[in-house]
Amino acid sequence: MMIHAQALLFDNDGTLVSSLESVNRCWTRWAQEYGITAEDFARIELHGRPAVEIAADLLPADVVPEAVARIEQLEVEDVAGGVVLLPGTAELLERLPADSWAVVTSATRRLAEARLEEVGIRPKTLIAADDITQGKPHPEPYLLGAARLGVDPARCVVFEDAPAGLTAGRAAGMRTVALATTHEAAELVADVVVKDLSAVSAQAVHDGVEIVAAD
Repeated sequence: MMIHAQALLFDNDGTLVSSLESVNRCWTRWAQEYGITAEDFARIELHGRPAVEIAADLLPADVVPEAVARIEQLEVEDVAGGVVLLPGTAELLERLPADSWAVVTSATRRLAEARLEEVGIRPKTLIAADDITQGKPHPEPYLLGAARLGVDPARCVVFEDAPAGLTAGRAAGMRTVALATTHEAAELVADVVVKDLSAVSAQAVHDGVEIVAAD
């Protein structure tokens, strides 16, 4: 499938990088500290959502700010050796003009920058949880990414591994490419579903980027 776009918007965790083992370690410890059970976690959507929204679903409002600061600290401290590039990431990003893509993540800016720095990714444009008032699946993060790049949302393509992020991309009026890195392909609703970014190639052209995705 070939898609022509002016801008590409990438989720981070599960799309560009994997920090799954680190996330599991840190959230397990966090849950133990705050007395949260596996059954509590099972009641809510976790992947692809800002930590502040997850904490708000699980804890009293007066505890949330402290709890969010704690999970951020745990995850930042666990970055070294806890983040790896997913297949195809480096090769794809190297082919893209810096002004044509952004990272749009549900992590805080501090955590996102730490994870990206660990694997040598330095996006010119980064949208983090600190920048928005409503996280994925709301379209705000991706709409802000398009605005920062100065591109019509309809000319953007979203790359996501999580249902919440894909919902956000569709709600923003963008085309979507789903990566079956953390969910089964059958769980992902997108214009095209691929195994990871190794199935995607891109070429800069005079009016944007041409993307070829092999489903």
